[in-house]
Amino acid sequence: MSSPRFPSLYQINTRVWLTERSRTLQRRATLDDIPDAELDRLAACGFDWIWLLSVWQTGPEAQQVSRSNPEWRREFERTLPDLSDDDIAGSGFAITAYAVHRDLGGDAALARLRERLRRRGFKLMLDFVPNHMGLGHPWLESHADYFVQGTDADLTREPQNYIRVRRRGDERVFAYGRDPYFSGWPDTLQLDYSNPATQQAMIGELTKIAGQCDGVRCDMAMLVLPDIFERTWGRRAPHFWPAAIQAVRESAPGFRLMAEVYWDLEWSLQQLGFDNTYDKRLYDRLHARQARPVREHFLAGMDFQEKLARFLENHDEPRAAATFPPGVHEAAAVITSFCPGLRFFHQGQLEGRTIRISPHLIRAPHEPVNQHIADFYERLLETLCETMYRDGFWRLLDCTPAWEANWTHDNFVAFSWEDGAEARTLVAVNYAETPSQCFVRLPFTDLAETQWRFTDCFSADDYVRNGRDLHDRGLYLDMRPWQAAVYVLRPE
Repeated sequence: MSSPRFPSLYQINTRVWLTERSRTLQRRATLDDIPDAELDRLAACGFDWIWLLSVWQTGPEAQQVSRSNPEWRREFERTLPDLSDDDIAGSGFAITAYAVHRDLGGDAALARLRERLRRRGFKLMLDFVPNHMGLGHPWLESHADYFVQGTDADLTREPQNYIRVRRRGDERVFAYGRDPYFSGWPDTLQLDYSNPATQQAMIGELTKIAGQCDGVRCDMAMLVLPDIFERTWGRRAPHFWPAAIQAVRESAPGFRLMAEVYWDLEWSLQQLGFDNTYDKRLYDRLHARQARPVREHFLAGMDFQEKLARFLENHDEPRAAATFPPGVHEAAAVITSFCPGLRFFHQGQLEGRTIRISPHLIRAPHEPVNQHIADFYERLLETLCETMYRDGFWRLLDCTPAWEANWTHDNFVAFSWEDGAEARTLVAVNYAETPSQCFVRLPFTDLAETQWRFTDCFSADDYVRNGRDLHDRGLYLDMRPWQAAVYVLRPE
């Protein structure tokens, strides 16, 4: 099954999804209980990929940490004022086996759901967590050398990064999995990538996953890069990703790998073989609400841009509707969705939810749908289904002053899209809190031949403009603060 050049992905918190279904059924729901009607609804939205978050087996040790950690518990209580221990299943990233959690129906239920997704044109993405495993992982008994071990002195000096674990026959000090800039995650144990046997074991886990889905999102993929691993743990590790990606592609041709990556390492991971890498830099620039850095972000080469995964929220980030005020939200969503790359949407984003749900929780609070946001995203997704935005030709456009000293031209972000000789559009956003004006230079060579009608996909705006003026000066834009438009061009 082929995928468009610029696909769309929808991330679902699987355990929350099934908790909501359990309320309806008045029994524990599994993946088999996902209604076909819900899958049909997602298919009608035009998504190509479904990412099911947190399907793998976790254990009671990590769950107990989640329930007893005071800082985490305070966060959970802010999300769910009526919190109970039953709401805290433990992090879906504290994995004890790459087998579908028994509470979700096991591997067989996932296989049946995958087939239902396939019949609707979806590809399935799951999680791969290369850096660590959950407390209580069976390798602690059978292959303790797969993990970074410490000393009593390490535990005394850095209790936030080490733990004493009782095993059959002895006790040892192990390191928590961690990011070098933060304390360890106390529900996980750090894998030792300086041990070749660990790398081979993790390649085995990845190839096993590849038999159950069409792609993986690799959690904190940069943490196992040799330089970063050495900086964190003081031991040199050989490269993992080239061998791992080669192995998985040999077992599952066409398998897609998306990296969660930060610290300007996106290009490095693309060169190692990743199909997509997180574009957190664009998110940060949109969050800062300055048009020029956003526009300059799109000056990078297409070989880099088309592999970026663009998002306004995910399970790690605050909700877009809570972060971006009305108007700013829609403008940022248009920029994120109508640039090249993988378009990444998160469950709840389309309804304007404002409360982020921790991956430790299996229940979400009730929030009413923001109908304005829901209507906006319905129109946005309908427009994105056009072939032009999935396989067409994209360009960043220049915006020039509308008159001398017209500084507001710098507030614009503008793109064009083409699909063959006929279909063409202009995406224009005034990414500023002030009304702004400019001339935008259109790249189409036949403008002077006729008059042109500009019809906005998001409003009733409909204009006819003289082709000779468009060719000579460009299109004059005068846009409200945070206004976003996707104009379809048609010759009159």
